[in-house]
Amino acid sequence: MDREERVLAYLNEHNIPFSIYHHPEGKTIEEAQRWWRDDGSAHCKNIFMRNHKGNQHYLISFRCEHDLDIHDLEARLKRRLQEQGRPSCGKLSFASAERMERFLGLEPGSVSPFGLINDVENHVLFFIDETLLTAETLSFHPNDCRGTVVIKRDDFERYLQAVGNTYEYMPLY
Repeated sequence: MDREERVLAYLNEHNIPFSIYHHPEGKTIEEAQRWWRDDGSAHCKNIFMRNHKGNQHYLISFRCEHDLDIHDLEARLKRRLQEQGRPSCGKLSFASAERMERFLGLEPGSVSPFGLINDVENHVLFFIDETLLTAETLSFHPNDCRGTVVIKRDDFERYLQAVGNTYEYMPLY
């Protein structure tokens, strides 16, 4: 079963409705935008980060039309984690392709919250920009950059509950 088939099987197994369409490869937002449908969904950008020690990993999703200042993101995550009594993230950096494969079962260009189905130990902490709370539908790669899954936000949250990773909406910019 390939990566996309695994995502679709997981969603179907958990009775989570979605739609999907396929298009040519889009490993970057700029490439993918050429193929996205004007379907009203909030198209999301996803990044996979690690802390300075390399013992904690973070998946971050936000609206594709925004960029994140990594230093600002570090400060926001530090505050949030400390408020929760968790260890600080320290200095953040992008996780390597090897770490991406190890923790999410993904390769660069296909980062998606659907990679959390491969994180059976629920190691990865997932942070979602709070502006996505106003989106009725969201769209993400199905762990393959040649497709787009469109899912209602409420159904996406059902997916997150099923997968079991810690997730939180917070202001990211």
